[in-house]
Amino acid sequence: MIKKTSFLLLGAAFLVSSLAFVAPKTPKAPITLAVQSDKSRVDFIGSKAADFHTGTFTVKGGSVQVEGGKLVGGSFVIDLANLKVTDAAGERLAGHLKSADFFDVAKYGEATYTISSVDYSSATACTINGSLNIKGLSVPVSFASNIRSASEKGLFGQAYFSIDRTLLGIAYAGPSKDVQIAVHLFAK
Repeated sequence: MIKKTSFLLLGAAFLVSSLAFVAPKTPKAPITLAVQSDKSRVDFIGSKAADFHTGTFTVKGGSVQVEGGKLVGGSFVIDLANLKVTDAAGERLAGHLKSADFFDVAKYGEATYTISSVDYSSATACTINGSLNIKGLSVPVSFASNIRSASEKGLFGQAYFSIDRTLLGIAYAGPSKDVQIAVHLFAK
């Protein structure tokens, strides 16, 4: 019995001492991926009294950081100057949206969204917190998102949310301040 106990204690001591000499794993640094401007976009739906208008902005570029299969940071540039109206109002409305009444693209042709933090509630669902720089303003904007994939090979995330356009410096006297936004972001 003493031999058995001594043998077990010796084995346990050997195991503990061998683990003490194992180098701790250093966490990998976040991987930076380039936003794919050919696939990424921001869609919008703006309402008025008896109708609505749809459109899209292209994403000019940017980068995101991924760590451990999760989005952890980044920023991307939205091309305001080349917005497209996708309903029947077409170019006439696009011209009005580009004017000083809305985006004032002669002065502010781009907007930038910068991620400050990402809070995950599940493997893919998260809240993205950051700031939108638009028309010379920096506005805090947070929204729920679904990160469909995030790895060293690439990222695909989507978000659908509503925003009050007057908080973005777009104070045109229309009946609805609420604009629906859909973000589709791809990076490699």
